[in-house]
Amino acid sequence: MSVDRFANPPTAPTTRTLTLAAPTVSSVSPASGPATGGTPVAVTGTGFTGATAVRFGTTMTTSFILDSDTHITTTAPAGTGTVQVTVTTPRGTSAQFVTYSYGPVTTPTLTSVIPASGPVTGGTTVTLTGTGLTGATAVRFGATAATSFTVVSNTEVTAVAPAGSGTVQVTVVTPGGTSNAVAYTYSVTPAPTLSSVNPVSGPTTGGTNVTLTGSGLTTATAVRFGTTATSFTVLSDTHISAVAPAGTGTVQVTVTTPGGTTNGIPYSYATTPVVSGVSPSQGSRSGGNTVTLTGTGLAGATAVTFGATPATSFTVVSPTQLTAVAPPGAAGLVDVTVTTPGGTSAHGTGTAYFYVDTPALTSAEPSSGPIAGGTAVTLTGAHLIEATAVHFGTTAASSFTSVSDTQLTAVAPPGNAGSVQVTVTTAGGTSNGVSYTYSAAPVLTALSPAQGPLSGGNTVTLTGTGLARTTAVMFGTVPAAFTVISDSHLTATPPPGPAGPVDVTVTTPGGTSPAVTYTRTPPPTI
Repeated sequence: MSVDRFANPPTAPTTRTLTLAAPTVSSVSPASGPATGGTPVAVTGTGFTGATAVRFGTTMTTSFILDSDTHITTTAPAGTGTVQVTVTTPRGTSAQFVTYSYGPVTTPTLTSVIPASGPVTGGTTVTLTGTGLTGATAVRFGATAATSFTVVSNTEVTAVAPAGSGTVQVTVVTPGGTSNAVAYTYSVTPAPTLSSVNPVSGPTTGGTNVTLTGSGLTTATAVRFGTTATSFTVLSDTHISAVAPAGTGTVQVTVTTPGGTTNGIPYSYATTPVVSGVSPSQGSRSGGNTVTLTGTGLAGATAVTFGATPATSFTVVSPTQLTAVAPPGAAGLVDVTVTTPGGTSAHGTGTAYFYVDTPALTSAEPSSGPIAGGTAVTLTGAHLIEATAVHFGTTAASSFTSVSDTQLTAVAPPGNAGSVQVTVTTAGGTSNGVSYTYSAAPVLTALSPAQGPLSGGNTVTLTGTGLARTTAVMFGTVPAAFTVISDSHLTATPPPGPAGPVDVTVTTPGGTSPAVTYTRTPPPTI
């Protein structure tokens, strides 16, 4: 076997050493404190993980909390002058010259407490003003520690007063000692009372502004509707404005102050009203008719509107019914709504009301008829299609039929001789009147002459009554030409006819007269 002496000999593996960095301190906060120590200090830097010691100069703190690799919280030990703060880990000790200064120990002082009084139940937040308050370890109201306190600055501390009585001395304790005392008085607050709420009801959705009236309300801390607290504003010692929360049914409203909780006042949550029927469902544009509304939740109604116009007046009959007087309105359809503390009813089926134009008449044809009635009269005008009544004077027509919106026919009832006004009534009101005359049947008392030739053509004077409106003169069944002279006289020309007597009658709108006799005589023979 041959050996190559020039070949590279084997080499040993290389060993590398990993060096970890020592921690660094970049700041401390606060950077100073009293010589007595006890000040909480936050230390900021890097590489704090695994810390084993925190020192202020050569003095090790009794304890510390490693918050993270970059943050430690500790408490300064007692000391003097200015010292370096260091952190030690297994990797070494920080070398940055970050210092903490010990100041002289000063006794705290108090100059004021605001407010200087509160209820015996405690709970009042007071502000203490003075000097040397940094590092406060206790606040006392007499011998009782404050419920809690917060150091705001070296000159201010806020504290929550514990329960107590009478006048006590408030003091602050710091490492420098105990301050002078300032007086704080526990006052006995009378229990509040409520006498009324207004309004006493509202919608289930809440949101109603409610005024509470009572006494001792100035220091109110809560207003509740049942068990539900709500927002409120104290207006005076006797009034609070609160916003009702959502709810149902009837609940008790109460106010709580440091003096206690008031008696309860009922407040009802009302459901939204529903209108399901309007009767009558139409009326005159001039309004004034009484309309009955049916539905649910109508009790406590505060408004009724026809479209956007409030009803002239309304009366709640029951939770399911009310009556309202329709206001004037323009012709056409509107929705009727009811408003209660529960809200306003919705538009829909059963809420419609129609304003109808007042009917108008222009003529009646014929314009007269017999006192016995029975004449079919055609009335012409406008807005007649919805006619509910036709009257001749004060007497209803025997019958009537609406032909169109501009015409109807009516059968005249019996009446007394003379003129009456014919009117038509609809939901829109009653029309103007047009004249219709009742005429008595004519009467004939004499003919002059009472006889005449067979050939006719002579003039005969008819005497009687009720002849002014004559429409026909008959000799038997044959009409004659005639001329009305007055209500008691007319002249007629007899038609040709056979010899002998014939009945003569006169017809007017009042009827046909009883007959009188006229005799045709032949010419004499020789």
